[in-house]
Amino acid sequence: MKTIYLAGGCFWGLEAYLKRLSGVQATIVGYANGLTAAPTYQQVCAGHTKHAETVCVRYDEREIPLEILLEAFFAVIDPLSVDRQGNDCGHQYRSGIYYTDLADKPIIDRVVWQQSMKQQQPLATEVLPLENFSPAEAEHQDYLAKNPAGYCHIALKQAQPFIKRLQARTSLIKQNYVKPPQEQLRTQLDDLTYAVTQEAATEPPYCNTYHDHFARGIYVDAVTGEPLFLSCDKFSSGCGWPSFSRPIMPEAVWERDDDSHHMHRTEVLSRYGQSHLGHLFEDGPSDLGGLRYCINSAALRFVPYEAMAEAGYGDLMILLEE
Repeated sequence: MKTIYLAGGCFWGLEAYLKRLSGVQATIVGYANGLTAAPTYQQVCAGHTKHAETVCVRYDEREIPLEILLEAFFAVIDPLSVDRQGNDCGHQYRSGIYYTDLADKPIIDRVVWQQSMKQQQPLATEVLPLENFSPAEAEHQDYLAKNPAGYCHIALKQAQPFIKRLQARTSLIKQNYVKPPQEQLRTQLDDLTYAVTQEAATEPPYCNTYHDHFARGIYVDAVTGEPLFLSCDKFSSGCGWPSFSRPIMPEAVWERDDDSHHMHRTEVLSRYGQSHLGHLFEDGPSDLGGLRYCINSAALRFVPYEAMAEAGYGDLMILLEE
């Protein structure tokens, strides 16, 4: 169980929205990052304490990784607005991400950078260590559950895309993708696929299977069959290799430093097969978050949408449905 603190305007609506996400185990609304230890609602609203209305979120990262939780958060706030969300104005309605675990900071920074790339300008959302969190009064806890007709500046149906992703993720983590023994791989894979996935070779640009392939479906690890990328996250980069804005789930691929060939890059590998897939760059389209997963076609196998159920990937079809 992990905890993160999110400020995004009136805490009534943000709490109700976050509670709809699978993996969110508990929430507490309160006041964070102000000057005093235990302010009242009236003091916060008066603007004297400098607190932000904040939701303490306890979540199971096995069900909802922090990256997806933060994407869900940014989907319902205006990250460019200063001291305002919806119709609510005041410093207590600023947006913020407050952390207690330093290990969360790189994840937060990456998501914030992607969001700023999409917005094409710096965000007003502050990222700070948590200070002076105090639970709000009892009447504010689960306010919309007690008052269904109460004010909410968030359209709660906006949780639906993330609910779909989490349902699909539950299916993914139940699967066991096994890498065959090395001697079996030598006979099972063609020469190019073996060289790319097992020896970190790079296939020629443009002269590969998927660089200009945009059919609907999923791309899986050629070695283990583990789902890696969705066709809806694929874009034309002009580099000559398949390019994706993100993996199917944050944990579907691993990253590590690569200093080969006299340059520093970020290598991308599949999680279970540890197959070399390609590299990650920060020159992707800004409206897609600025990342470019540059992947070798030889490391992938494409499963068309129409064949996904029969191939055992039926639970993931929801991710390709608009």
